[in-house]
Amino acid sequence: MRGINPSAGETPGSSAFATAGGEMADLIAATDWTGSAIGAPEDWPQSLTTILRMMLTSRYQMWMGWGRDLTFFCNDAYTPTLGVKHPWALGQPASEVWSEIWTDIGPRIESVMQTGQATWDEGLLLFLERSGYPEETYHTFSYSPLPGDDGTVAGFLCVVMEETQRVIGERQVATLRDLASDLGAVRSEPEVLHAVARALGRTGQDVPFSLIYLTDGATGQLWRIDGDGVTAPAHPQRWDELPFPAAAVNGSERRLICDAAGLSGLKHAAWDTPPRQVMIVPIAQQGLEQPAGLFIAGLNPYRPLDEAYAGFIDLVAAQIAAGLGAARAYEAERRRAEALAEVDQAKTAFFSNVSHEFRTPLTLMLGPLEEAITSLAKHAPDSADQLSMAHRNGLRLLRLVNTLLDFSRIEAGRVQARYQPVELGRYTEELASNFRSACDRAGLRLDTQCARLDRPVYIDAEMWERIVLNLVSNAFKYTLAGDITVGLHAAVDADMVVLTVRDTGIGIPEAELPHIFDRFHRIEGQRGRTLEGTGIGLALVHELVRLHCGTIAVESRVDSGTTVTVRIPLGRAHLPVDRVTETAGPSVPEGGAAATFVEEALRWLPADDGARNPAMLDTPNVLASL
Repeated sequence: MRGINPSAGETPGSSAFATAGGEMADLIAATDWTGSAIGAPEDWPQSLTTILRMMLTSRYQMWMGWGRDLTFFCNDAYTPTLGVKHPWALGQPASEVWSEIWTDIGPRIESVMQTGQATWDEGLLLFLERSGYPEETYHTFSYSPLPGDDGTVAGFLCVVMEETQRVIGERQVATLRDLASDLGAVRSEPEVLHAVARALGRTGQDVPFSLIYLTDGATGQLWRIDGDGVTAPAHPQRWDELPFPAAAVNGSERRLICDAAGLSGLKHAAWDTPPRQVMIVPIAQQGLEQPAGLFIAGLNPYRPLDEAYAGFIDLVAAQIAAGLGAARAYEAERRRAEALAEVDQAKTAFFSNVSHEFRTPLTLMLGPLEEAITSLAKHAPDSADQLSMAHRNGLRLLRLVNTLLDFSRIEAGRVQARYQPVELGRYTEELASNFRSACDRAGLRLDTQCARLDRPVYIDAEMWERIVLNLVSNAFKYTLAGDITVGLHAAVDADMVVLTVRDTGIGIPEAELPHIFDRFHRIEGQRGRTLEGTGIGLALVHELVRLHCGTIAVESRVDSGTTVTVRIPLGRAHLPVDRVTETAGPSVPEGGAAATFVEEALRWLPADDGARNPAMLDTPNVLASL
């Protein structure tokens, strides 16, 4: 039986390996091979000596089997793979050296010995017992036949590259990537926990089972929320009630490794044996020292817990913390949005109710005022003028109340539009022309360029009237000199009709443009014919355009003017079927809304007799209190 005998001196055949250098060369030279399956070195065939010298001087990981028993040899580069089997493995039968994986590699070696054809495996999983226990390892290797002096296959050579770190590293990166991807779409704590279980469970190799406990902010106790290893308790637990010494993690410990041998029923996922250890990591809570909870990970029973493995568990816990933080922030924002929606709904209902209450007495006041003005016009003109001023302000207040009511009805979804085909070019021109007298008195030029369209446009005539009158009235208010142009034409590049209202007025600061259609938004310090306004007009126009499935945009430069562009689709396919009628709409405005807008615009002009502008008279600012 062979053995290592350093004091015996070199045998004639073994001196050839001493010159190769290295630990394995020295061991081969110092070993007593007498009685071994391959005999004394001086009797070794030249082919074996040559192959050994080649292998021993290579820096690639190599091992070989020679002869009937496939006697084991390897070079220095391969000894880390042997682990605790080094140097015992030298000279032993290969089937004994790698007995734990012989069912995997034995058939490959036998094929090489019988056929003389080399094999190739890439990233093959092998459970080596090189550290005293079965260990998950991955290897890329080839078995090549070795010829003897007579030319027959006398052995095999294995050139191998261990890729355990690469394979496991890629697997862990994929797990973290999948976890980050799954957590990116979550919106609640249960979704976070399901995403974690889903990502970790895709392979189950690095984390065979996991438990997540979250801290109750009010009591500080832990709730078992999700997991797949231990039955969840029906009630919250204190830190010291868990099956692990978790209280230490709640203190100064960053991570804790515990023996899991005493726990039963643990899942082992991809492996045939349950984890022997668990790692406990606190789930951080941003801005607070108290952790949000605990992440308890079952550890791979076939891997040592090194720093890289522990770092992977830490990264999983960090992603869980980030996911929980994002979910809680989203939930808080959702609750805030719901609260704001409730306030907004209550405000809309309030505006609607108050508007109704204002409109009724105003209507009842305006009728008697009109009769009194008619009666006093002949024999008491001064009194009639005073009542006329009250009547005009009453009409203005009624229009504002109606606008507020319309806006609140739109927001509440109670507006029922009635769409009918209208020759929109003529209709729009008639609406805009109502302001011609006011523009003439103000020294402005009103230009209407409304083309006659070759097909009707489906609109709600009353709503379109509000859109045009509001835009032209707004242009008149803020254009102190120059002209106002109202145009309408069919778009060249789309099946749309385009309304433009362009003025040479004071313009709008660039910073205000994103807010121009916000309700109740007013530009502070803006110059115009009057300071009156509630900030509802353009917001109402925006909503009316939206009801026509259209868009509205504003372009403006300070002191150069403003252009408002409204685009609505042609045809009827975009409109609700039950709200469309084929009865032709009016070709000219039928209501008295235009007269109210124009009457108010005239009030913004200086009085001929030098009296104070009626628009500046002290009148109750009723809507300001809303």
